[in-house]
Amino acid sequence: MSKINYLTAEGLQKLKDEIKYLESVERPKISQQIAEARDKGDLSENAEYDAAKEAQGMMEAKLAKLKNDLANSRLIDNSKIDNSKVLILSIVKIKNIANGMEVEYTLVAQNEADLKQRKISIDSPIGKGLLGKKVGDIAEIVTPGGKMNFEILNIRR
Repeated sequence: MSKINYLTAEGLQKLKDEIKYLESVERPKISQQIAEARDKGDLSENAEYDAAKEAQGMMEAKLAKLKNDLANSRLIDNSKIDNSKVLILSIVKIKNIANGMEVEYTLVAQNEADLKQRKISIDSPIGKGLLGKKVGDIAEIVTPGGKMNFEILNIRR
């Protein structure tokens, strides 16, 4: 049984775009490479043919995985999400109790996580530790660097 992926509209479109790119650009390009290598003669000693067939296999496996992810994806309607506690798509402002540093993260599905954009996965240690917390709660989070305590300062969408 496949895991359900919860995606934003942006994440869902990105997934669809990647599938379309692989089908319309990469697949024909690899097919062309195979045809050109086949035209060079003996396939038993043709490294170009072997490399193109291997690239085709890897691309088709990636495409199958992406299509499976799409089939198991559900679009999140953030207008119906409760703002009183931290959930997926929450924008949560937290304060590190140890050093007083404040930071704001958006909790997203794993495939949409991007630390540069301050989007963290709900499957990450911090994401898991924040889920379900309310403003004023202290989240004790076990990270690879040890235990950390964060105070929830604000939750919004």
